[in-house]
Parts: sequence; structure tokens; C-alpha cells
Amino acid sequence: MAKPLLSFVVPCYRSEDTISLVVQEIVDTVKTRADEYDHEIVLVNDGSPDGVAGVIRKLCETYPQIVFVNLSRNFGQHSAIMAGFAQTRGDIIICLDDDGQTPADECFKLIDKVRDGYDIVYAEYPKRRQNAFRNLGSRFNATCNHFFYGQPSDLKVNSYFACQRFVVDAAMEYPNPFPFVTGLLFQSVSRYCNVTVNHRERMQGHSGYTLKKLISLWTNGVTAFSIKPLRFANYLGWLTSLFGFVFAIVTVVRKIVTPDIEAGWSSTIAVLLVLGGIIIALIGVVGEYIGRIYLSINRCPQYVVRDMLDRRASDGKEEPMP
Repeated sequence: MAKPLLSFVVPCYRSEDTISLVVQEIVDTVKTRADEYDHEIVLVNDGSPDGVAGVIRKLCETYPQIVFVNLSRNFGQHSAIMAGFAQTRGDIIICLDDDGQTPADECFKLIDKVRDGYDIVYAEYPKRRQNAFRNLGSRFNATCNHFFYGQPSDLKVNSYFACQRFVVDAAMEYPNPFPFVTGLLFQSVSRYCNVTVNHRERMQGHSGYTLKKLISLWTNGVTAFSIKPLRFANYLGWLTSLFGFVFAIVTVVRKIVTPDIEAGWSSTIAVLLVLGGIIIALIGVVGEYIGRIYLSINRCPQYVVRDMLDRRASDGKEEPMP
């Protein structure tokens, strides 16, 4: 009887000094239970500007379990994860980071829970080793995810998780650009939990997520799986209209009661600026949805693979993605 296959997916960006350590830790950890599991490691170079692609190619010479997917440019972490998912063959898929903060040596805490019958298991960190701004952003993002597409409020979601094969298969049905992996995974699960693991300091360097990228990721998550922003825009529009109507009545009544009252130029300009700002913001929300529809209709790709190295099938030869 064949042993269950574990597929580790690691998106790589600016990690030429850390990815070797992460791979070695995965291999050493799986060896401790080699009698129970086979494994493969899918490394996705997300258009990294450093030399991580060369490092991964050398790793492929040492570890035949590695599949190297080399994207043509930087498509973002979630697109890179989807590219990795497409190459997995495992019964259980484990996703972790390339910077060493997600402890690969604790992966069996997640895997064992999946084997117990859970659809997806996320790591939970007693203490996050990141700055206060990132911690605040994570809490804000979790609150938004709960409101917009029903992420359970008692579930801590992050980039370190393990899930059943069918969960990834369902996520791979999504054909459009700007994938949001958390939302895609939650479309098909009903049994989930957290497992406590340690969150390490980064081995080297700093996070590749700038404020601009974090805002873009948040926007993607909010608009990808919910129409609540459009409903909010509708409600805010009606509320603003009601406010304007009441303000107009108050102005007329004040003029009737006090004919000598002067017209308030400052208040008029203030109201115009507020209403104009609200209208522009709501048009921006609608425009975000229309833009995504436009890109989907024009078949903008989630990712483009420049080349890949898969020794499972090609005996070490590089072949383009079919």
C-alpha cells in the first residue's frame, strides 16, 4: 500500500540566503516519519530580483523531491501559491514561508490534525515576531475577512497551513487573475481548526510586503469574494441623500424663521466637499469591481511560468509548463 504523499508549497521572493535552510528543515523533519509518508517540495520563484532561482536549481540537484516553478515576473504571493498548487500531487498540501519564520519542524502538528479529519488546519502563533504595524494590520484584515466572506471569528488565518487534497482541487477551479487563497480555500471547507506553533524571527532580511502591497492584498481579499462593499456603497449613498434632504429642510426652515440669516458659504463648501468625496470613493469601489471584470474577460493570467524543473517526470530536464 502506497504511503500518503505530502506536498510542501513554498513561494520564494528575495530568499536566496534562507531557502536552502527551509528546504533542509523540511527534509530533516519528514525523515523522522519516513516510514509513514513520502514527500515532495514545490518551490515557486515569484520573479525574485535576487539569485534565488540559481539557488533552487542547485537544490534540485541534491533533492530529487523538489519541483522548481520559475515565474516570468512577480505576480504576488497568492498567485505564486496557486502556481505551486498546480504542480502538487500530494494527499495533504502544506504551505509555508521561505524566510524561516514558519517552523517546518512543527509541520506534523498540522498534518496530524488533517489526518484526524479536518479539512484545513492553520498555525496559530502565541506571539508574532513582526512589528506592531504588521500585527495591527493582521487583526484588521481578520476582522474584514470575517465581515466580508464569513471567516470564523475564532479562527486565526495565516500563510502556514495544511489541508486536504480536495480543498486545493476546489481552489484550482478559480480561473481569474488576482486570486485570494484564503477565500478560495474556505469555499469548500466545513471542518477547520488552529494548532499552536512557534513564530520565529526572520532568518535574514525583511518582509517583501510594503504598505502599498498590503493595501493591494487587503483590497483583493475584500473584493474577490464579496459584494458587501457594493452594498455598503449603496447604503452610504442613501444615507448621504437622506442627510442632504434633512439639511435642505433645516436650511429652508431657518430662513423662514429668521429671514435676516446670511447664507453660510463655508458650510455650503464643506457639505459639497464631503458629498463630493463620498461620491468619488463610491465610484472607486464600483470601478474596482468593473476593473476586475474587465481583466477577467480579457483572460489576464494568474501567473505565467517561464520554465520549470520537475525531476519526477522529466529526469532533470527543464520543460515549459504545458
